[in-house]
Amino acid sequence: MSNKSKLGLWHTTTLQEAQSARQQGQQGQQQSYQTVAVAGQKRPPPDGLLPAEPQQNAASSTKRTTLSRPSVILSKEPPRLTASSIGCADNFAVGAGAGQPSEYTQRRAFPSTPTAPVDPLLSLSHPIYGLPEQLIANFSALGIKTIYPWQKHCLLGPGLLAGEKNLVYSAPTGGGKSLVADVLMLRRVLLDRGCKALLVLPYVALVQEKVRWFRNVVSGISREDPSQTQPNAQGLWAKRADKDTIRVVGFFGGSKIRATWADFDIAVCTIEKANSLVNAAIDDCSVSQLKSVVLDECHMIDDGYRGYLLELIATKLLCVGQELQIVAMSATLTNIGLLKDWLQGHSYETHYRPVPIEEHLVYEGKIYPVGTTASLIKAATQLDARGAPTQPRVQHLREIGPSPHREFKDSVLNAVVALANETARAGYGVLIFSSSRAGCETDALLISRVMPSSKEIDPAVREKRSDLLGDLRSLTTGLDPKLKQTVPAGVAFHQERELLASAYDAGVLKVCVATYSLAAGINYERVILHNARMGRDLVGPAMLRQMRGRAGRKGKDEVGETYLCCRQNDLEAVVDLMQGDLPQISSCLISDRRRIRRALFEVIAIRLATSREALDDYISKTMLAYSAEPGSIRENLEASLADLQEMGFITVDDYSNFEVTKFGKAIVASSLDPDDGIFIHSELKKALQAFVLDGEMHFLYNFTPVQDFGGTAINWRVFWDEMQQLDESGMRVMDLLGLKPYVVNRMLHGGTMKDKTAEEKDAGRRYHRFYLALQLRDLCNEAPIHRVAQKYGMPRGAVQSLVQTCEGFAAGVIKFCKHMGWGAMGAAMDHFSDRLKAGAGADLLALAKITSVKSRTARIFWGNGFKSVAAVANADPSELLPVLMQAQPSKARLEIEDEQKYKGKLLAKAKIITDSANKIWQMEMRLQIDEE
Repeated sequence: MSNKSKLGLWHTTTLQEAQSARQQGQQGQQQSYQTVAVAGQKRPPPDGLLPAEPQQNAASSTKRTTLSRPSVILSKEPPRLTASSIGCADNFAVGAGAGQPSEYTQRRAFPSTPTAPVDPLLSLSHPIYGLPEQLIANFSALGIKTIYPWQKHCLLGPGLLAGEKNLVYSAPTGGGKSLVADVLMLRRVLLDRGCKALLVLPYVALVQEKVRWFRNVVSGISREDPSQTQPNAQGLWAKRADKDTIRVVGFFGGSKIRATWADFDIAVCTIEKANSLVNAAIDDCSVSQLKSVVLDECHMIDDGYRGYLLELIATKLLCVGQELQIVAMSATLTNIGLLKDWLQGHSYETHYRPVPIEEHLVYEGKIYPVGTTASLIKAATQLDARGAPTQPRVQHLREIGPSPHREFKDSVLNAVVALANETARAGYGVLIFSSSRAGCETDALLISRVMPSSKEIDPAVREKRSDLLGDLRSLTTGLDPKLKQTVPAGVAFHQERELLASAYDAGVLKVCVATYSLAAGINYERVILHNARMGRDLVGPAMLRQMRGRAGRKGKDEVGETYLCCRQNDLEAVVDLMQGDLPQISSCLISDRRRIRRALFEVIAIRLATSREALDDYISKTMLAYSAEPGSIRENLEASLADLQEMGFITVDDYSNFEVTKFGKAIVASSLDPDDGIFIHSELKKALQAFVLDGEMHFLYNFTPVQDFGGTAINWRVFWDEMQQLDESGMRVMDLLGLKPYVVNRMLHGGTMKDKTAEEKDAGRRYHRFYLALQLRDLCNEAPIHRVAQKYGMPRGAVQSLVQTCEGFAAGVIKFCKHMGWGAMGAAMDHFSDRLKAGAGADLLALAKITSVKSRTARIFWGNGFKSVAAVANADPSELLPVLMQAQPSKARLEIEDEQKYKGKLLAKAKIITDSANKIWQMEMRLQIDEE
């Protein structure tokens, strides 16, 4: 092996490369390299601006080795690595079994689930479920032809199909729990034309995925007018007189559309958006249309950060006193009886999984079976600190060989890479949970270097991966350089979940590395946990079960596998984690007075409860009333009402009823936390006196979230450098906010930020928000996300999440301004928020509205003379082809047939662009005619 491989270096000099080639007896051809920056040299130009090296024959290539000025060079691709082999424990030897798949390849027999011919009630077409034929056909097209026995028993619970009773149920991840809620909700929506339904999910990625799912499920289905036809005794339809389609809308992030029931039939929402929707509906008295609410992942109800809003949502709905079905579900509920009593409903619990899971512990390169938690504890406790047995040893199944590569010296990382490589080469998919976004990128890069080379990949798969890169490149966020490197190898990490999840389902990708939240809802044949941590903290038992439950895909796998790779200093903690029971959920309202304060504040603001009696009745319907002492509840109630009056959110009228102030109403309408609302109010009041309009920093500062976003630490060196480059407008913003250059300089040289008093904490917030605003400034000026991430030393995923969070926060701030009567400021911010969403300069905002024309492509359109929507709309698609070719990265010379195929795809994209531009242009023309 060369010195280069031994040292783990990616670069050598041309002289060293030539000498190495001569020593190995190689003659003739030398590899082409590009120069890279080293100390004392200029940085290379941006990607795509390096001049192409001239082609040389063997003779001229040899002459290059005699150059008098050797340069440091970097190969176009990092050097290939090899994954450690995995062998059976009884005959293991380093190098043995290389390239052979393990015996996890689904060749096992398991008891089959009963089918519809055995039990007719396992078919959704059975009259008892009362579902229309088109819906049944749509379910079948999506792979759902029958239901499981547990789903049948759950659906046939007392009063559930009729919508007369609430339901709380628990089923393992991957056990089909969502289908029960889907059927109950769709049945309510289809039977009543005026019915609205709400599905609440914890993550944006899940909302987007579920919107697509429901739109496919309800495709081609119409509803009746209940005033003209009614379902018969079995729930079946008579002849429909007035048909109506079903509208599915997702609510998350920074939507500028005011959420009203008129906009949708099924709303799929994040927790925060659902709370806002319910508040608005109760306030304007349209909540009577809401007939079905589904709370997914309801175990999060005792999450004090945001999950507690689920309790607020459900309690408000219990108080409205109307016909409404609440369905709450989770994979990790232990005290399901508490939720049953609180929601006054039916409960059901199952442990059935259609795809069994085989669990393993990986420690010091050895793979142990973990059929049960006790097996894991037994395996772990028989290993001492050196990995040696302390008592009769449990036989490990297989062993992972040591790696010769420096990159894989860590036994945990070596195990992750080896297992991922084994899975992919066997033709299956693998999901790897990493503890952080940065860790996801590192794992993906290393795994991609052991995957099959381009020559080993099927040409059709290689082409699909190239198409995927093109799709990623056309997004607003652009193509991450790391994804550009990993996707050709069939590996991806946590970005652009929709595209990458679809690519995985199609077999284009084999390995996905993600954090817990970004992998929610996706199942793979094999799941690997790169240690048992998320961030710095150990995962909890519930999250661990959720992560392991992602193994095994229904209808595709007969068995799923999980591997928990554990390092030495976590071994004891992992034992405790696996031994521990799932925690019992409880109300969060009493553990922090801010939460019960918000609960009271919201119901007063939306006029659901304004008297002491009504507030007492509201509190009696919370889950808190079922899990806390009445005395402590009363004490917190009194203190919270006093706090709300002191903070200026509510007042008491002459009849001892509570009223919300304009300030309080603005906070509730904008979905701000009350404590954050006070800070925002203070910041905006200062802005009213001297808003800096001749620049962008003041707008962006007010769009950054108040809370500590993702624990982002300030890089004071970057802060100082960026501050030095601010124009006069930016410096005036700093001065207005009270941000002092000498403080930044002090922090740069090891100072500390005081945070003991309220004033000191607010000052720290301002520095933190301004630092995030600097990142938003770069993004709004068309800097690619990966460049911003690199500049500020943040994972790309964190920067992308910052953009999404800021969009939602900006929408809230704009609503706050409008409710406070600050219309001019709200209008100015509303206009500027378009730049935040488009990630483009003001001149490109119109073009960025066109489908498939994002910031980078829009800039290229502008540079080629297409500076308006009308110009694009009136162009022939063939005129746009050269522009789209220019927007693509430089490609190696294609074969004639491949080049024609590539141009054909771009021409189809050009047609989509012109069609979209035509729709926008026609709409603008109609508006102009109406105004005249």
